[in-house]
Amino acid sequence: MFAGLSAVIFDFAPRSPAAALLPNPWLLRLLTGLLFGGTGALLAISPIGRISGAHLDPVLSWAFWLAGSLTAADAALYTAAQSIGAIAGALALQPVWGAVGAAVRFGATLPTGGTAVAVAGEVGATFALVGLILYFSGRPSLRRFTPAAIPPLVALLVAIEAPWSGTSMNPARSLGPALVANTTGVLWIYLVGPALGAALAALAVVQSGRVHVAKVAHHAHDPLGRFHGEAARGPLGGLKRRVR
Repeated sequence: MFAGLSAVIFDFAPRSPAAALLPNPWLLRLLTGLLFGGTGALLAISPIGRISGAHLDPVLSWAFWLAGSLTAADAALYTAAQSIGAIAGALALQPVWGAVGAAVRFGATLPTGGTAVAVAGEVGATFALVGLILYFSGRPSLRRFTPAAIPPLVALLVAIEAPWSGTSMNPARSLGPALVANTTGVLWIYLVGPALGAALAALAVVQSGRVHVAKVAHHAHDPLGRFHGEAARGPLGGLKRRVR
């Protein structure tokens, strides 16, 4: 969270050198999304990420639960950890960025195209991101490429959708800076939109018949072997034709 929001602040703060080098707003958003998504990808392939799955996003954990690859208790614990980490990361921005960060509300997501448009944008963007992760993680031939596929997709989604909602796709990502910048009044948008998008993605992927363990970066020796779909049996489990 700290790294991703720092990229947002650096790129969009007043008199930003990044904005001077990339005066085209579309390209600047593309760079920001690439940096944000790249941070998540690096964490996914790190030793810690390989143990936890590096979800980093509550709705991704919820999607794995819906698909039957994570228990409800584990999904709740993931959500708590993600929220605590997001708040801690956002709080750390204050002493580092100070007035520069405050000028862009420390990267808080805000709807600029109307509430309905923002919710719809979050639904669509989250559907694409969570759908890709679930689809790739359920196919052995694609699984190892999941972290590499995330940065370009996030970059494209941010470049296209950010003018309407800020492209959160992650309630924890919006929660942290909203608390720091006091913009909590719109937080519901970044809960409802991503949650619905993730649920639709889980439904679509479950119907394809392949859902894997709740890890973004899979490895052969799983120290947390309980993360298997057969044991979890989420709410959509009855729709599955095959769980790998």
